[in-house]
Amino acid sequence: MTIAASTGRGRPATSEVVRRLPEILTIWVPLLLSAAHLIAFSLWTIWISFTPSTLVPVAGWVGLRNYSAVAASRNWQIALDNLLLFGSAFVLLSLATGLILAILLDQRIRGENLLRSIFLYPLAVSFVVTGTVWSWLLNPGLGIQKLVHDLGWTAFRFDWLIDRDMAIWTIVIAAIWQSSGFAMALFLAGLRSVDADLIKAAQIDGAGAIRMYRRVILPTLWPITITVIVIQLQFAISTFDLVRALTNGGPGIATQLPALVVYDLMFQRSLLGRGAAAAVLMLLILLAVLLPYAAWRYIQRRRAIHA
Repeated sequence: MTIAASTGRGRPATSEVVRRLPEILTIWVPLLLSAAHLIAFSLWTIWISFTPSTLVPVAGWVGLRNYSAVAASRNWQIALDNLLLFGSAFVLLSLATGLILAILLDQRIRGENLLRSIFLYPLAVSFVVTGTVWSWLLNPGLGIQKLVHDLGWTAFRFDWLIDRDMAIWTIVIAAIWQSSGFAMALFLAGLRSVDADLIKAAQIDGAGAIRMYRRVILPTLWPITITVIVIQLQFAISTFDLVRALTNGGPGIATQLPALVVYDLMFQRSLLGRGAAAAVLMLLILLAVLLPYAAWRYIQRRRAIHA
């Protein structure tokens, strides 16, 4: 009886494993391979950053010399200043744009599905295409400025693309166009999930639309807001192809960002060790964003379990 019972209990477990085998092979194997790839090459990059490698990796130890050289370089300092400006403006403006679009679509307007598709369309376009198209639009001799001049307003100027002080804002504009639809989609999902009883209670109390959004609806979206901020910051820190296609870091090095510094050191100057050091510094900046977010999510989960 005991043997039969134990065998009977063992069969469902075995059949469950067999049934879930395609799921395991489809999800977990690529996930583990990706994690191994990421960890292995991260460790390889960290090791290279402490070596005197130039065109090819070489053994040796130079301590923090590569890090000191990168941190003291004008390119890196300008890249950090640009990252602070670009990251702040891009995250705040894309957040505001996405929230406004979500609120407008939440009014159940006619043609909502079409508008939602239009706003989400830029997500389907690669950053290279986005940068190329915006470089045409913002080129003073080809785009908006030329169009307005052809219409007769010859005093109009929109030459930010070749203005050292304003060129960074062209990247902000293109990045907002590319990713504000993503913020809109998350906020719209959050708006549609707000408890209807809260809205009805606010309406019974005489709250107008603006007050209801400000006091009742928007406070419930703060977890989504934090998620959008973290994802957008991650994009801002790792931005490369958009800048490469739009300004190529110019005029001069006015729109240089950390990812372009890594590319320049590794593939144009053949300073592999310094490029690896710049990449590790980028990773540290990224971890400064992701680790607090991961800790916050962990605390939230623990509170939900013990609630």
